[in-house]
Amino acid sequence: MSKSLVIVESPAKAKTIEKYLGKGFEVLASVGHIMDLPKNEIGVELEKRTFEPTLIVSPGKEKVVAQLKKAAAKADEIYLAPDPDREGEAIAYHLALQLGTSAKERKKIRRVTFNEITKKAVQEAFQHARDLDQNLVDSQQTRRVLDRLVGYQISPLLWDKVRRGLSAGRVQTVAVRLIVEREREIGDFKPVENWTLDAVLHPEKQADKSFTARFVGIDGEPARVANGQDKDGKELFIGGALPDKKSMDEVLAALEKAKWTLVSVQSTEKQRKPMAPFITSQLQRDASSKLGFNVRRTMGVAQRLYEGIDVGEEGTVGLITYMRTDSPRIAPEAIAGAREWIGKQLGTRYLPKEPNVYKGKKAAQDAHEAIRPTDASRTPESIARYLTEEQLKLYRLIWQRFVASQMMPAVFDVTTAKIAALSAKTGKTYDFRLSGSVVRFDGFLKVYEVAEEKKDEEDETSNKLPNLDNVKRLELEKLDREEHFTQPPPRFNEASLVKVLEERGIGRPSTYASIINTIQDREYVTKISGRFYPTEIGMVVCDLLVKNFPYIFDIAYTARLEEELDEIEEGTEKGTDLLNGFYGHFVEELEDAGAKMEDIKRMEKKTDEKCDLCGAPLVLKWGKFGSFYACSAYNKKDKSSCTFTKENTAGKPDMNTPEGQEAVEQEEYCDNCGRAMVLRRGPFGMFMSCPGFNEDPPCKTFRKLTSKQQQKVAAPQPTGEDCPQCGKPLVLRQGAYGEFVSCSGYPKCKYVKQNIIEGLKCPKCGVGDLAERKARRGNIFWGCTNYPKCDFTSNYKPVAKKCPQCGSPYLVEKTLKSGIFLECPNKKKTVEEEVAAKKRVKKGVASAESPMVCTYSERIGDAPPPPTAETHGPVAEKAVEETAAKSAGVKTAAKKTAAKATKKAAKKGVKKQLQPA
Repeated sequence: MSKSLVIVESPAKAKTIEKYLGKGFEVLASVGHIMDLPKNEIGVELEKRTFEPTLIVSPGKEKVVAQLKKAAAKADEIYLAPDPDREGEAIAYHLALQLGTSAKERKKIRRVTFNEITKKAVQEAFQHARDLDQNLVDSQQTRRVLDRLVGYQISPLLWDKVRRGLSAGRVQTVAVRLIVEREREIGDFKPVENWTLDAVLHPEKQADKSFTARFVGIDGEPARVANGQDKDGKELFIGGALPDKKSMDEVLAALEKAKWTLVSVQSTEKQRKPMAPFITSQLQRDASSKLGFNVRRTMGVAQRLYEGIDVGEEGTVGLITYMRTDSPRIAPEAIAGAREWIGKQLGTRYLPKEPNVYKGKKAAQDAHEAIRPTDASRTPESIARYLTEEQLKLYRLIWQRFVASQMMPAVFDVTTAKIAALSAKTGKTYDFRLSGSVVRFDGFLKVYEVAEEKKDEEDETSNKLPNLDNVKRLELEKLDREEHFTQPPPRFNEASLVKVLEERGIGRPSTYASIINTIQDREYVTKISGRFYPTEIGMVVCDLLVKNFPYIFDIAYTARLEEELDEIEEGTEKGTDLLNGFYGHFVEELEDAGAKMEDIKRMEKKTDEKCDLCGAPLVLKWGKFGSFYACSAYNKKDKSSCTFTKENTAGKPDMNTPEGQEAVEQEEYCDNCGRAMVLRRGPFGMFMSCPGFNEDPPCKTFRKLTSKQQQKVAAPQPTGEDCPQCGKPLVLRQGAYGEFVSCSGYPKCKYVKQNIIEGLKCPKCGVGDLAERKARRGNIFWGCTNYPKCDFTSNYKPVAKKCPQCGSPYLVEKTLKSGIFLECPNKKKTVEEEVAAKKRVKKGVASAESPMVCTYSERIGDAPPPPTAETHGPVAEKAVEETAAKSAGVKTAAKKTAAKATKKAAKKGVKKQLQPA
């Protein structure tokens, strides 16, 4: 029987697919990309302008590649099944490079893609296996080369001119530019005053039927206020408003004793058609507005739903189709399934005669279907018990939108009433209007509620008009005037930023999440109450790059590059042609920037500010944490010169605004499964980890803390104890080697609390105590507090108990696999070791100790359980693999060699002594 190897990206996906394929198939995971450009060099050929990338096995993936090669050598056929997009095709290409090193091996390799992970879709995909799509590979490779050229050649400039560690991204810089420009637009905004007037009326002698109408004009002339111009120079107006209080007072005076009449009532039918199924950007926006999910969380949860969830009797099944798409297209069988469910569950009146068909935008790649449930009959309620809360919320949103897309439109009765107020004072007619609507047929709204992004002030469809048949005269109850000021455009949130990126053609569905994550990780923008504020460093870097690279970081040019990448995918353009055109402009701008870019790092700008200490003028400088004011009288060589400095608050987010005051700590979410990350402790400090680290299959996502989180975690915490030296409170601090307790009065008081072994003095000097210490690598040891005068150390915890055999003043506690033991520290000192130790003694220094051998050992307890992700945090990939290998009974050559060496040493009666840390 032939054996086939299938390779996917994630263990969760592998587990789901393996169930559908059955015997004869082995499914392994590459755990993402296995090859990439080298980190320590640009990795792209530039001299001959071939732009050939130098691909290497990604660091840390050597064992994965070795495992895949071993499995591929035994397989008769190899199927590469990463995700069905450019990124997935690139992963498949890299796998083929590693596994197909000969012509014979290359013949075995085939590519399979499926838009949904269901039994039918997976089995059908394997019946239509194909060769690798080189156009898709070239498109993704070209994007990677573009990003590498920009990042590796501009970043050194930023290091030299601004600050080490900064980086520039081709698309991310444009996203930051949009946020910076919006911030400056808000800063330059000038509010426009305007007044509105509402009249509360009721039909004559029917006071219980009151309603509210809005003032719209005088004698048929609309009332409006000028509100600047749009980008094309067209005049903008605020309708139904007056410019100032004086104009409003004149209207109010004219309406005294006015006669109010109902001029006309018009009723029309209005339809609201259902919207297309979700594409990636729309899903991200709706999940943000309806569920409060950020982009990272949305894509993480969607990834888990796509890869498969165990739903009871059905087993593990993919619940939604591939979630990175820009096409609203739907497969005919999926449409048929939705129509069948609508007809059975809701009735034929909700079912259109013909299926609803939706067209995508011209720039859409149309590579995949829209995001939809894999089976419309699998309702959210039917599988709710198998899903987490966030999975259920997102699945319900996707299911409702898809089903609603195949339903009838909603029908409204819209009524508009025109009202006239004839002024006895001026003789003019003052026009008022009222609109209201009533749902006649809910249609698709029965399933899906539309998220209103913006409400028009003139839209009064929420009003319910009373019956106005045969009504002519109206009576005024009161007039309500209100002053308004126009508001600046809102700052971007994740949903609106994704929307503008999509509208401008910047990035593609698979890149929106990474763009938003990157600009935050680099601290170019910060999120406060869900809105993006550019940081000072973000504004500085953006200004420098846009000024010195006007062509490369132009918004329109970035969008054009995306179109050209699409053309490479379609086979109508070559990647080298695009790169040559790009690099020609890039080199010119790079040379000019190297000579002309402003040196922010060495900046000293004169200001009108005065020093608080000496009165000298202050200069604006740039430091590690941004710009600051410094006294111009400061002289580095003169220690007595003025050292006054103060923070420059301009250019930093204003935390005194309502948004800033309401800001809360933002939760971080797993990129893979969307669950809230948890704070864990590792050997090198605190970090964020997915709570599903030790699940089956595991979710090994972890992420370093941001600088703000690190500062928060590292903030000293009171312990409730007082310092025995100065009486001030003791606090728990984070140090280079972990936590420790010290005096809050540091540096005046340098007391550090130590874990002292009670009743035992140092056996070497007899003066100091023995305290617990931590070495650089995180391992614990015990040493004398009289260090450096006394260098006594022990890798095992000393115990204040005399050895009953040799009389040693202390014993040591050892934790072994067989249990916990109390042993004499002389137990492992043999004659051979003493001789070897003497050889290491410096010349002229005699050893005062005599050889001693002791065999005392006492078992005092069982060994503790092995560490887990819950107790110690995620362990290194190497440790995980070694543990798995041990459980499977696998022994490496190194282990066998070590075992032989141990046996040989045992025969001689010599055992290696552990050296103190």
